[in-house]
Amino acid sequence: MIIKNLKKYFTFEVQVLDDKNVRRRFRASNYQSTTRVKPFICTMPMRLDDGWNQIQFNLSDFTRRAYGTNYIETLRVQIHANCRIRRVYFSDRLYSEDELPAEFKLYLPVQNKAKQ
Repeated sequence: MIIKNLKKYFTFEVQVLDDKNVRRRFRASNYQSTTRVKPFICTMPMRLDDGWNQIQFNLSDFTRRAYGTNYIETLRVQIHANCRIRRVYFSDRLYSEDELPAEFKLYLPVQNKAKQ
């Protein structure tokens, strides 16, 4: 997902179904300092840079490492207030910047030369 940091508290949550047919949630936020894994929710800190941020979240890997189960599907994505959303998307693997369509890329700001 591509999110703009508005320098306020921000969190997003993804609910997944695993191969044991258990619904589990992953919550990332910029106001938390430690990771906690409980039976149905895993909460973790996230740091956002100034401006636009590209957040990549490997659901299969997180499910396996937090719960020892296999990711089956995403049931819900919740993005809570205090951010600007440019794009939310799913992919089957991690793509290089060159492989992404233009609308999925995170562009760095171009610095104008000083006027003389």
